[in-house]
Amino acid sequence: MDKTILTLGTTPAWQRTMVFERFTLDAVNRSSNVVDYASGKSINAARVLNALGERVIAASVAGGVRGRLMQDDLDRSGIRHDLQTVDAPTRQCITVIDRSTRTATELVEESLPMTPLEWEQFENRVRRLLPQCAGWIFTGSLPPDGPVDLYARFLTAAGEASAFAIIDARGESMRHAMKLPGAIAKLNREELADTIGKTLSSDADVRSALVSIVPQSGAAVVTLGAEGSLASDGRSVWRVSSPQVATISAVGSGDSYAAGLASGLSRGWDLPESCALGAACGAANAMTALAGHLDPAMAEQLRTQVRIDAI
Repeated sequence: MDKTILTLGTTPAWQRTMVFERFTLDAVNRSSNVVDYASGKSINAARVLNALGERVIAASVAGGVRGRLMQDDLDRSGIRHDLQTVDAPTRQCITVIDRSTRTATELVEESLPMTPLEWEQFENRVRRLLPQCAGWIFTGSLPPDGPVDLYARFLTAAGEASAFAIIDARGESMRHAMKLPGAIAKLNREELADTIGKTLSSDADVRSALVSIVPQSGAAVVTLGAEGSLASDGRSVWRVSSPQVATISAVGSGDSYAAGLASGLSRGWDLPESCALGAACGAANAMTALAGHLDPAMAEQLRTQVRIDAI
């Protein structure tokens, strides 16, 4: 087994980012800066890992014309991939960036269902990939009627292969996964609240909830945007600061954090130091207009600005 990191998700997207000097609702808006590219949480994470120099393979699904465009873009980007062909067309999502207000608005098309046979074929492909990988990122929501215990089923196999596994999900998928030992649960504040079914109105609430979900022999990380992130291995809790940057679009920053976390763990770093790289990657992504895109040199520079405090 080499040090390849596999990113797995079943709701990729063909992304269009449109930049406007000023965007006005209920009016004609013209953009001269439009970029189309493969995206979705698992693809974004794979793109960042590739930029960081990690060996990576993106496992996902692709359908229709957009699915073929997504595959072509991954090929051009030099990102190794294993895509299951499905009947449902790959969705399209659109990011609208307004430079005048420094805002990014995401328009999300929901994914369509996969057939039982497609699910079976996808799981078989993924299980063949497991022995090749030293690390996994399971990320994103599932298509309608998808098996909510999908990530949990793969976690068992990852444990047998001694691979670290980061789960970047919410709700029922996360609740199934975090029952298994060794998992690293990664969520933002809203996802954490949704997963445990409680309102998190204070920092103390977030910290308590974080510690409560740490899987046995695993870890949990909750990202808090500009406020940084919290991480715990069940014994200690750390606060990891977020570098202060001029944000263009934070779309994809959570995926970039997961990629940086995985890269750090792959290098043999401990959890707090790996989270520091995650925070730097999230901030570097926010400095760009495109989700999952960053300058690796900038990410390394930002990592030196991250503070880690035991709390």
